[in-house]
Amino acid sequence: MGEGFQFIDIIFFAMIAAFLVLRLRSVLGRRDGHKSQLRDRFKAHQDDQSDDNVAELPDRSKSFSGGDDSGNTSLEAYEDDEQLYQALSEIMEIDPRFQPEKFLSGSRMAFELILGAYAQGDSETLKPLLSPEVYANFTQVIREREHTSITLEDTLVGIKSVEIVEAFVEDKAANINVKFVSEQINVTRDENGDVVDGDPNAVVNVVDFWTFSRHTKSHDPNWTLVATSSLD
Repeated sequence: MGEGFQFIDIIFFAMIAAFLVLRLRSVLGRRDGHKSQLRDRFKAHQDDQSDDNVAELPDRSKSFSGGDDSGNTSLEAYEDDEQLYQALSEIMEIDPRFQPEKFLSGSRMAFELILGAYAQGDSETLKPLLSPEVYANFTQVIREREHTSITLEDTLVGIKSVEIVEAFVEDKAANINVKFVSEQINVTRDENGDVVDGDPNAVVNVVDFWTFSRHTKSHDPNWTLVATSSLD
C-alpha cells in the first residue's frame, strides 16, 4: 500500500513539473533543435509609460542606456538590411545618444541579469526591468514554483551571439527586438531534489527574442523589456 502511494506521489510531481516547464518555455523561450517558426510577440503598449517602468540595471556601473557621449553613431553593420537601417536611423534622430553597439552591450547585461533573477525567484530585481505585462507573467510562474516546491536551476553557460533583428518607433516609443543565442543548463527538481525535467550534465542551445522599449519623451535613457518570444 505504501509503495502505491509513493508511486502516485511521483506521478503527481511529474505532472506538476511538466506543467511548470511548459509555462517556463512560454515565458523565456525554447530550445532550438529543429526548423521552427517564430511565435507572435507580445504587443507593447507605451502610451502612458512612466519612469517606473524603465529599466535601470542594479549592481552595474553603467545602466542600459544604449548610448554615451563618444559620438560614435555608425550604422555600417546594418546597411545590408534597408528596413532595419532606416528604423535605427529614425531612433538615432530621435535620440542622438543612441548607439546600436552600446545598446547590444546593455541588452546582453540585461539578459544575464533577468535570467538569473527569474531562476532565483527574485521578483524585486525583476520589477524595474520589465513592463507590467511581462512582469506579471514572470511572477505568476515564480509563485507557481513556490507553491509546488519545484526548484528551477538555470545556468547560463555563455552567450554565443546577440544581434538586433528588428526596430521600430510606435506611439512615441522606440522598440528594438534582439535575438539571443545562448548555451544553458536547465534542470527542474521536485521538493526532494530529484530531477523531473532536464539534464544537469547537458548544455543546450536556447534562442530567445526579447523586445526592449524606451519612451522617447522620458528623461531616463534606460530601456525596459516589454515582450519575449522564442523559436518553437
